[in-house]
Amino acid sequence: MRSWIAACLLLGSLSGTSAIAAPGDEAVRQAQQAFVARKSAELARVVQSVPADHVLAPQVEFWQLLLALPAASDDRIAAFLAAHPGSWMAERLRAEWLKELGRRELWPAYRAEFARLRRPDVAHQCYARRAEWAAGDRSQLREAIALWFTGRDRPAACTPLFVHLRGEGLLQPEDVWRRYRLALEAGNPGVAKAVAAWLPEALRPANSQLDQAVRDPARWLADARFDSRGNREIGLYAINQIAKRDTARATAALQAREVQLTVPEQQLAWGLVATWAARRHEAVAPALFARAGAVVLSDAQREWWARSALRAGDWVAVRRAVDSMGEARTQPVWRYWHARALKAAGLTVPANQVFAALSREHHYYGQLAQEELGPLLQAPAINIKAGGADIDAVARHPGIARAVALYELGLRSEATQEWNWSIQEFSDAQLLAAAEVARRLGWFDRAIHTAERTRDLHDFELRFVAPYRELAQQAAREQQIDEAWVFGLMRQESRFVNVARSNVGASGLMQIMPDTARWIARRLGISRFHPREMQDPATNIRFGTYYLRHVLDSLDGSPVLATAAYNAGPGRAQRWRASQPMEGAVYVESIPFTETRDYVKKVLSNAMYYAQRFNQPSVLLKDRLGSIPPRRGAAPPAGETEPAGNDDPAG
Repeated sequence: MRSWIAACLLLGSLSGTSAIAAPGDEAVRQAQQAFVARKSAELARVVQSVPADHVLAPQVEFWQLLLALPAASDDRIAAFLAAHPGSWMAERLRAEWLKELGRRELWPAYRAEFARLRRPDVAHQCYARRAEWAAGDRSQLREAIALWFTGRDRPAACTPLFVHLRGEGLLQPEDVWRRYRLALEAGNPGVAKAVAAWLPEALRPANSQLDQAVRDPARWLADARFDSRGNREIGLYAINQIAKRDTARATAALQAREVQLTVPEQQLAWGLVATWAARRHEAVAPALFARAGAVVLSDAQREWWARSALRAGDWVAVRRAVDSMGEARTQPVWRYWHARALKAAGLTVPANQVFAALSREHHYYGQLAQEELGPLLQAPAINIKAGGADIDAVARHPGIARAVALYELGLRSEATQEWNWSIQEFSDAQLLAAAEVARRLGWFDRAIHTAERTRDLHDFELRFVAPYRELAQQAAREQQIDEAWVFGLMRQESRFVNVARSNVGASGLMQIMPDTARWIARRLGISRFHPREMQDPATNIRFGTYYLRHVLDSLDGSPVLATAAYNAGPGRAQRWRASQPMEGAVYVESIPFTETRDYVKKVLSNAMYYAQRFNQPSVLLKDRLGSIPPRRGAAPPAGETEPAGNDDPAG
């Protein structure tokens, strides 16, 4: 690692990216640009200017080798892998090389190298099963068959494997029907058509029928005959498409055709209708789930059964829904709500056992579980600080050194990949040291990410760093909102990366959309405003806190509703309310957008940790969540009178 970086880290003086350039830095930048543009000749030219002892010299060679595939010498690739064992570069190069070996069907070499790949994708797995098959090894047949069952497309590397499985009688028509249904449930009719080709010709559903159902599901249902398995499967798809928009129409369509479906198909259809009704918070949802029956529901549908029961206040149904879940019931969310259901039934001892285990986990449900146990069992968080020797050792780790050098050059994506790979097997002490290295660099998102990975030793000041404190304090005071809430939201929005930009255009520390920024500027009387000003931390925080205050005032002063509105828009946050008051935690749990539901939980959980860090008076998370007042009249369409929010997640 560059000695001046190590020295600065040890002295604790490095607070941001350095202006000092090491010899060869500019050549590395040019090499990366040539790599991205896939200009091999340009890359070969620039490489001559990169010193052999530069920390990123291996990275440049890695870029060369990737561009040289598939023509690169196997010996040269093997030499690079041997020289950089366990690195992110070796993993990625090995992954690409393996695909080339698979395409060439060099199975002995593939099997030898595949064992060293740590994160195989689906194509790698299909090649590996084919390599085993070629060697007469049938020990992984179950894994091979499992690759078939998905609603998504599979790489071309998998097709010969599936041909082998069908030829051996290990893929039967029922397996094809199962995947056909998975594809339609996933909204992939094109995949379903490709899957149907694996059926005997006499059994295949007509693609023309599926095309008609995609274009107009209601009309197709009215005209179609359920005289074949294929048409019934398409019918289930059509009912699901109608249910996405209108429960009453879907119910009527299903009732008209119910007798033409088998009993399991009837139950499956009712489960589809029930799930969409639950996502729209319709009162009929619990009754629809009862018609479906728990046996045919997937875990995702059972989760919405539980959420509909929570909104209905039916703790018996909540318990039944969670009890019927498979793997999902082990998640913190359903452990918590199952314990609440037990407590509601008077089963305090088993409920408290669940709460006690959850309370030792550092997240939203851990905080809620701790509060269920009462203040006597609440232990203060202990911050373990990394020592200087640990920080020095981690700073000199080859992968961390490369990540830091890449970050210093502004190659954030490459730096993040190298960093994340390098820390994956670190001990808690090493993770805390690495998080401190990142904090001193001003690389706050990696500081948070790294500190969050510890298992037994924790530094909550690193997990919940608080840069831009003076700016946030001033803005929070001006808007008379909770500073801890502002930081909780900022941490979730950008991880304090002031140049962060989302895929929908939100930017800056508080991830403000351009239209929202313009609207705020008008409200603040700012002329000649341009959304690029959102990259300025002071302006971004000022605008973000203004908007947060606005949605708080427009939604009855509820931090829960305001947080949901900040992410998904005020109109949606309003529509998700009920006609009666509701526990805040239940409202959050039943938000229909997965992204927004998780966002609200994390923002409010973050605020609890920041409040503790800022020595604010103790407030329970349950009090922050509060009670959600009933909906006041009809909610306006999102974005009708103001920006819809900073994101528009798919339902």
